[in-house]
Amino acid sequence: MLKLLPKLPLYWSFRKFGWPNVLPFSIVVSVSYRCNSKCRTCDVWRKPNDDMTLEEWDRVFANIGPGPLYFTFTGGEPFLRKDTVDMALSAYRHCRPAVITIPTNGILTRRIVDQVDRLCAGAPKANIGINLSLDEIGERHDAIRMVPGNWDKAMQTWQELKALQKQYKNLVLTTHTVISNFNIDRFFEVYQGLQFLEPDSYITEIAEERVELDTVGWEITPLAEKYGPVADFLSQQARQHPVKGFARITQAFRAEYYQLARRVLYEHRQVIPCYAGWASCQIAPNGDVWTCCIRAEGAGNLRDHQYDLRPIWRSTAMAQLRGSIARGECACPMANASYANMLLHPPTLLRVAATVARRRKDEG
Repeated sequence: MLKLLPKLPLYWSFRKFGWPNVLPFSIVVSVSYRCNSKCRTCDVWRKPNDDMTLEEWDRVFANIGPGPLYFTFTGGEPFLRKDTVDMALSAYRHCRPAVITIPTNGILTRRIVDQVDRLCAGAPKANIGINLSLDEIGERHDAIRMVPGNWDKAMQTWQELKALQKQYKNLVLTTHTVISNFNIDRFFEVYQGLQFLEPDSYITEIAEERVELDTVGWEITPLAEKYGPVADFLSQQARQHPVKGFARITQAFRAEYYQLARRVLYEHRQVIPCYAGWASCQIAPNGDVWTCCIRAEGAGNLRDHQYDLRPIWRSTAMAQLRGSIARGECACPMANASYANMLLHPPTLLRVAATVARRRKDEG
């Protein structure tokens, strides 16, 4: 985060004036739509695949070069690709991000653990975040994920990742829950039921109707009235959870995020300015470049531009998408974009700073 602070004025100017046209600091890479879960909140596993090869992704990262601070490698199930970690290591070599995050359903235990081992060893100066997705407890989780035995396999994966963590100080293990109409009424039971895992961090996000996931019209997003008490609880937990060092900052941002998501659901507007298309973006498995996965509107394809993000980033199509976002024609509580947005919102930064200072004082 400290590396990002001097760059914030560049993104403020970029959004307001269109200059300088700097590349995003947060990039989400969808490695494949293939998935071995068939979640009730996602239909991405049905989509056709035209995945770029490892060699193609290596060219993409080489062209981007140093600059991005956060990479997320997602899917589908990222670890269904045997070369996902090779992709992440390529991004590390060429771009030198501070954080690399990979979510997983935890089904492929042996492959997940082996690849995480390689990634932690090969990217020693990056924080490696592995997010295990758990939407319920036991068979209830399997019912949402539509895969019998998913919970047991995820527990085995978690146990082995916790053992691996003893070798690597850069490995951060997080549990992650998608809050939907399928679990909102049991959220507090789910929260308590996951505490025995003792993750480094527990995060949630709201199930959304995304173009990327083919879930538009599914009515999976919980009502604001139901999510409100959950958001208040999660913010309180984030502020009170005992943490030290840099974790104080990340927890303070999470406390802010839950309240931001709450307001977006209630008010149906961009509560703070969205920087998707300026500070963050997503790249589809076939190389399409999007501002975000909610709209999933392509501004160009990397294969058509010698695997160089810059001409797409500076294109008329991307400028038109930015104009739509700037006019507030969309609003969502998507977690990835929201964290980038909060980093670029001075009032949020001030509240985070005040929370961190207060916790330091309280802890002596």
